Amino acid sequence: MSTEKQMSIDAQTKYIAALTDLHRGLDRQGPGDSEFSRNILGNLPTLPLKPRIADLGCGSGVSALLLAQHYQSTVMAVDSSSAFIDELKARAKQLGLEHLIIPIHGDMAKLHWSAGSVDLLWSEGAAYNLGFEQALKTWRQFLANSGVAVISEMSWFTDDVPEPASAYWQNAYPMMGTETENIDRANRSGFSVLSTHRLPSQAWWVNYYGPLRERMQQIEITPSTQLVIRETEEEMSLFEKFSDFYGYTFYVLQAA
Repeated sequence: MSTEKQMSIDAQTKYIAALTDLHRGLDRQGPGDSEFSRNILGNLPTLPLKPRIADLGCGSGVSALLLAQHYQSTVMAVDSSSAFIDELKARAKQLGLEHLIIPIHGDMAKLHWSAGSVDLLWSEGAAYNLGFEQALKTWRQFLANSGVAVISEMSWFTDDVPEPASAYWQNAYPMMGTETENIDRANRSGFSVLSTHRLPSQAWWVNYYGPLRERMQQIEITPSTQLVIRETEEEMSLFEKFSDFYGYTFYVLQAA
């Protein structure tokens, strides 16, 4: 979760391009685990037989494709990166799922969808772009009555956080809350919280940081990629020391 610092528009554009390039070709653009996701899906409240599904911040589509396979239903997959949307299209075709994937290159904060048009809203590691509570309030309108949202969010696991971790995330994501705070935010945003699930730290290393390290060895080095790699290595080093104190929590929510 590298962050854009105060920089010129030109530098910011180069930074985002370098960040995209670093993650290009990877299964995941953030921590996650397909078996972990399937376990969550297996315990959701009953949905319509062919649920209307949205995956917001889908990246190259690992979750969108899993959802399409699991439900054999259409998934509207939204991401702001055209590069990742192109990868999603290619992967969907490869798996014979292109008829179930609606790839949308766009802003997940500005969706012009009808109210109540989504039965299952899924979003991994993307809500922080808006801030967790703002994302929930923005997306709540799209859910059908008793619709379900599964949203992962960087969360503190305790109130007693070591200073190096606290300082890093205060700079990188100052709105990051504890699980209790995020449950309160969900309740304020029109949801009831059905369950929470912490992504195991092993999933970070096996499915995300490990492949990302390999990619770092292959990428062409420019001043922008150097900055992104340095920040990513700092993030990895911090997680190695303090993963007991923070990580991704999946919040299973129902429209209240």
